[in-house]
Amino acid sequence: MEKLYDLVIKNARVARPNKTSVDCLDIAVKDGKVARLAPDIQAEQAKQVFDAKNLLAFPGCVDAHMHIGIYAPLAQDAVSESKAAAMGGVTSSLNYIRTGHYYLNRSGPYRDFMPEVLKQSEGRFWVDYGYHIAPIEAGHIDEMEHLVLDYGIPSFKIFMFYGGYGLHGRSAHQNEFLMIGPEDRYDIAHFEFIMRSAQRLMTKYPDLATHISVSLHCELAEILNAYTKLVEREGKLTGLHAYSAARPPHSEGLAIWIASYLANETNCLNINLLHLSSRKAIDAAWIMQQVFPHIAFRREVTVGHLLLDADCESAVQAKVNPPIRPRDDVEALWEAVLDRKIDWIVSDHACCSAEQKWSNSDPKNIWLAKAGFGGTEYLLSGVLSEGSKRGMSYNHMAELLSWKPAQRFGLLGKGDIALGYDADVALVDPHESFSVHAAESESKQGYSPFEGLELTGRVKTTFLRGAPVYHDGKIVGSARGHYLRRPE
Repeated sequence: MEKLYDLVIKNARVARPNKTSVDCLDIAVKDGKVARLAPDIQAEQAKQVFDAKNLLAFPGCVDAHMHIGIYAPLAQDAVSESKAAAMGGVTSSLNYIRTGHYYLNRSGPYRDFMPEVLKQSEGRFWVDYGYHIAPIEAGHIDEMEHLVLDYGIPSFKIFMFYGGYGLHGRSAHQNEFLMIGPEDRYDIAHFEFIMRSAQRLMTKYPDLATHISVSLHCELAEILNAYTKLVEREGKLTGLHAYSAARPPHSEGLAIWIASYLANETNCLNINLLHLSSRKAIDAAWIMQQVFPHIAFRREVTVGHLLLDADCESAVQAKVNPPIRPRDDVEALWEAVLDRKIDWIVSDHACCSAEQKWSNSDPKNIWLAKAGFGGTEYLLSGVLSEGSKRGMSYNHMAELLSWKPAQRFGLLGKGDIALGYDADVALVDPHESFSVHAAESESKQGYSPFEGLELTGRVKTTFLRGAPVYHDGKIVGSARGHYLRRPE
């Protein structure tokens, strides 16, 4: 019999977005694409057969918020952290990157910066990968068109607190950190001009307009500076509670209002509000959607903010921006997820090794610890575990982990298990429980704020374009990740 397919994955329970059921189907793959979905595809028609043994089949996760190369050399980070992503059922990694300290530790135009980024990335990712860009210098705004057309990067980021507050805490040297000149300002006017540039590109290139977007980390430096001084001076709080109080939720809410007004003022119609961490942030984002209904807001939360709270034992290991919040805020995030007020869930993975994460002389001091931690390897399991307890459907999970970020960011062949789509599949046992142990992760971080957390729902196999890259606890095959030039 002629072999019609390269691979058939048999006996899968397929959880697709935009559906209301999980269907028992076989998945036929040809040339890396889904070629057929049917209940009983003949094994003899395929060169290879994989028995899914009634496991859940999710579309490969699109982890649309990662940081590769922030605390370790990019070429090194790409290998280990993309392997961690494959462990978690992630098949597409979109990474925020910028000039300034960290990443490549250099300033200058992206015309010179991006070739080096792509050079260090090529052949080192175990999953498909792309980049979001932060225009830091004034000159970068003029390069946005070049980035869209020549690099397929239509998504741009603003860090609203960077102009007057450090990455890890208070700072009086932000221009030095950002590697911008003494006369340059990274401020609200700069953010406005980024939005105006994005709007011009949407108008000039209508075929790309849907995928050109501006993402914002919404916290205000003035609030952070003032409250950090208050919390440190009072000395009543420690650990994650202190850090949360020093970066209070109303700082998020106020920043969201400012960002939303700027979006309306500039007619920048595609706005992504990143890693909302609090009830006040959710409320502010939802109010702004009603005030400016013509703006296509997208609201993001992270698996870290959904699984951890300020009382967790990991303390300094879980320092991140915006902070891990008290339990009431965690519950507010879950309410928003279940009420379909959240558009996607991501990891905000930023591998920060123990040697860098906390101070050797004062390891419990939250103020001396660096911000950020990894977690892409627990993205699907974390949402599946906690979401199932709360009545979240598998189809809804597939929408938030795959479909919606793929659609927003121009990954038009990803995010679903459907004819013609990339055969990116994560096979999951929804009943297998396991405890998180950093020692079992492919990440080079060496610890995890999720350590000891009991999750139910283990990724067993991850297929990237029809080839297994992770199976039964091990990375398999070679680094075959493609650069995602978007829209793709």
